[in-house]
Amino acid sequence: MFERLRDALRAALDAATPPGNLRDLARQMREAVVDAKVAVEEVRAAVIRTDTELAAERQRLADAERRGRLAGEIQDQETVQVAERFAAKHRERAGVLERKLAAQREELALAERELTEMQGQLKSADLGAPGVGGAASSTEQAWRDLQAAGGTRPDVDLQQELLKHDIDRAARERAADEQLDLLKKKIRKKKE
Repeated sequence: MFERLRDALRAALDAATPPGNLRDLARQMREAVVDAKVAVEEVRAAVIRTDTELAAERQRLADAERRGRLAGEIQDQETVQVAERFAAKHRERAGVLERKLAAQREELALAERELTEMQGQLKSADLGAPGVGGAASSTEQAWRDLQAAGGTRPDVDLQQELLKHDIDRAARERAADEQLDLLKKKIRKKKE
C-alpha cells in the first residue's frame, strides 16, 4: 500500500510538468500524504489490537498452566492432560501473535519513515517550486529574505505582540477591578 503511494509521489515529483499543472501536482502530493497518514493510523490501530490479543492469549496460557498444576497437586490426571493440551494451544497462538506483532511494528516503523519522507518531499516541493504554493509561498519567501537581511516582519514581531498582550491584560484587569469596586459599593448600600 505504501509503495503505491510513495511511487505516486515520486512520479509526481519527477514529472516534468508545465507551470500550469503545478497546482494539480501539489494537490496530488497532498492527497498522497493524507492517504499515507490514514494508512499509518490504521497500522497503529492494528498494532494495538494485536498487542491486546497477545496479552489476553498470555493470560489464557497462564490460566491453563495454573489449572494443570492445581490438577497435578490433587493427582487428577485427566484434568492435567486437558490443561496441557489447552496450554500447548495457547502457547502456540501466543507465539504466532508475538511474530505478528513484531511484523506489524516493523511495518509501522517503515510506514512512519515513508510518511516522513513524503512530507519532506512535499514541503521541499512547496518551497522550491514557484507557483506550487501560489502567491502565499512567494510572499513567505520574500518575508524570509527580508528577515535574513535584518528586517522585521510587522505581524510576527514577538516583542510587540507580547507588549500588546500585556497591555490588553492590564486593561482587562483594570476593568475587572472597577466592576468589583462597583459591586462592593452596591452591596454596602444594600446592607445600610
